[in-house]
Amino acid sequence: MREILVPIIIISVTLVMGIMANRFILPRLQRLAEKTGIFPVTSIFANLIRFTIFTIGVLIILQTYGISITPILTALGVGGLAVALALQETLSNLFAGLHILVSKMVRPGDYIKINSGEEGYVQDITWRNTSIRMLSNNMIIVPNSKLASSIVTNFYAPETELAVLIDLGVSYASDLEKVERVTMEVGKEVMRDVQGGVPKFDPFIRYHTFADFSIKFTVILRGKEFVDQYLIKHEFVKRLHARYEQEGIEIPVVIKMVQPAKKEG
Repeated sequence: MREILVPIIIISVTLVMGIMANRFILPRLQRLAEKTGIFPVTSIFANLIRFTIFTIGVLIILQTYGISITPILTALGVGGLAVALALQETLSNLFAGLHILVSKMVRPGDYIKINSGEEGYVQDITWRNTSIRMLSNNMIIVPNSKLASSIVTNFYAPETELAVLIDLGVSYASDLEKVERVTMEVGKEVMRDVQGGVPKFDPFIRYHTFADFSIKFTVILRGKEFVDQYLIKHEFVKRLHARYEQEGIEIPVVIKMVQPAKKEG
């Protein structure tokens, strides 16, 4: 009776420990990670913790039945090389995922762009893949080994705020001092009123090119995070266009001449 009851108790305790790890320990670790800034608890760590708990439970049951686990561990060590060769790609993704998290290269919630062109919010890092949600709400699944070997731009590191650059041009007849003053007034208004703008930031412009039909310059604004730049640009262009018309500041229009088609014969 004891031989049956003890394994049942051990299995029950193991299952309870797995459930507790899922419902209580992992959320606490996640909150601790957010407060302290250490690597986040993602699916890869959750699965490793569960695997460790169930492995310990199995070893205890074997020990209870008097089965020595030393030969088993030795056999696993001998067969480890063959398993590693067979699961080379899987293990490569596993260790790449651990490297990504430990190095804090990317974290769940970060907005990133890979050099191959894919970009979006990091949703999760599992033992095999990293899932990235695009702005179009589609999901990109990238193998961890590929992500670890890619050139990645993290728009949330070292902070979420980023510069918003807008290129413009005014006619050569414009008073550049007036253009700068009016543009900055609109920029400050946008920073103050538009959601996602940084109210304390003072916008500025830099003239840089004598182009064929205009003097070109760049306006530098600031957004709280990556996606805020779209609304900031939208509102800035609308308000600046209206203000330029009011102030009599001309934005040159380049008209391309189309050559008439030659008649054959």
